[in-house]
This record gives sequence, C-alpha cells and structure tokens, in this order.
Amino acid sequence: MTREEIIEKTIETLTDEFDVNEEEIVEDAPIYQTLHLDSLSLVDLVAVVQYTFKVKIPAEDLPNVKTFGNLYDYIESHMA
Repeated sequence: MTREEIIEKTIETLTDEFDVNEEEIVEDAPIYQTLHLDSLSLVDLVAVVQYTFKVKIPAEDLPNVKTFGNLYDYIESHMA
C-alpha cells in the first residue's frame, strides 16, 4: 500500500468514525484536537487503525503520534 493509499483510506475511515470534515484532516493537524479525542475515543482510534491496516499502536507509542502526518508515517512503517 502506498502512502497516498494510506492517507486516502485513513481520511475515509476517520471521517466516518469520528464525524469530522475531510478538509480538517491534513498532515500537520493535531489528531487529538481535530478528532475531539478523549481517553475512550482514543481507544476507538487505535482499534480503527488496527482493524483497517492490521497495525497495532501500543500505548507507549501513542505520545509520538501527534499529527495525522505522524499517524501516516507510523502506519506506513509498521505495515506487514
């Protein structure tokens, strides 16, 4: 899967799951504020990424995933 495909699929999935506009999901946007995440919805985000891309994000890696660009990089580097 290319980076472009990861970005496209991530945007499609997150707009459906978190009810945000596609235009809000840009590489340098902060994930937590853009998706209005609390601790429970953070679990949802991790589950969505795992289900969609078969990539686990362990709790110790979450502080490094601050922007959508970080998320795309993480998914790209951890895909099987």
